[in-house]
Amino acid sequence: MRFRVWFSLLAVLSLSGCSKSPGDAAAPVTLLNVSYDPTRELYEDFNAAFAKHWEATTGKKVSIRQSHGGSGKQARAVIDGLEADVVTLALAYDVDMLHDKAKLIPEDWQRRLEQNSAPYTSTIVFVVRKGNPKGIRDWDDLVREGVSVITPNPKTSGGARWNYLAAWGHALRKPGGTEATARTYVEQLFRNVPVLDSGARGATTTFAERGLGDVLLAWENEAFLLTDEVGRERFEIVVPSESILAEPPVAVVDHNVDKRGTRAVAEAYLRYLYSDEGQQLVARHHYRPRSAAVAQRYGARFAQVKLFTIDEVFGGWRKAQAAHFDDGGVFDRIYVPQAR
Repeated sequence: MRFRVWFSLLAVLSLSGCSKSPGDAAAPVTLLNVSYDPTRELYEDFNAAFAKHWEATTGKKVSIRQSHGGSGKQARAVIDGLEADVVTLALAYDVDMLHDKAKLIPEDWQRRLEQNSAPYTSTIVFVVRKGNPKGIRDWDDLVREGVSVITPNPKTSGGARWNYLAAWGHALRKPGGTEATARTYVEQLFRNVPVLDSGARGATTTFAERGLGDVLLAWENEAFLLTDEVGRERFEIVVPSESILAEPPVAVVDHNVDKRGTRAVAEAYLRYLYSDEGQQLVARHHYRPRSAAVAQRYGARFAQVKLFTIDEVFGGWRKAQAAHFDDGGVFDRIYVPQAR
């Protein structure tokens, strides 16, 4: 039953609230958290915890609505007028766009919270069908003939950009690896991709519900969600020898909170992600917590894997975006849609 409920939530872009609101005498302040696909379950729990905390400490009620979709599409929706109080997106570049395209936030937004405003981390792993029939163990197996790979579209999905860069970084860091060999490897990998969904949750649906593909490239938390709640008897997680450190950032949208008078509660909402309760919820939803104490408490959940950062390998998100994902970038030059 939970399987069906879980997938019934898979609208590409949806809005949902953690509590009913206004109209009554104690009408709560309402926040809108615009996020990306795989955080839906995390924020459903976190919103309830924060609302309880906020009422206990201030005597005021708050209701938080959620919006989910591909990270790039979500950033564009905010730029085009979706009045997010906070954004909790998949990568810093998408948040940068709120400054660069619409001046909704200051340029130095990433300095306002600890850890570059990324209160939790994740990485990219593989999900395969039970028994791992294609024997997929590491990145090089993804380019073998006959292996079908499911990953969303890097032009619209933050998770897909992490997938792509994890693959590129692996190829580049191999003995003898160069920019040319990395490009060849990623080009071969995308030849094995039969369809590009717009977001990570859509790609999960394609793999799990539609039965397409031999391996799904996925956020670690999304992989756990699929195996634990949808079908441990159907799927297995494969952790590659190395992967990328994914750091999903959060930010208050200054233009909107000042317009709506919600700055204080919006800032408190994001700060609470760093609290002990917030970090424990993060860990329970299979994101890697920043808190050393919580990380130690939940350490057995997370596989030890060699991680490289986007700054180390690509010089940061702005350079990676310009080189690989902007119109005319490497991805546009190597990817040929599979209707061939």
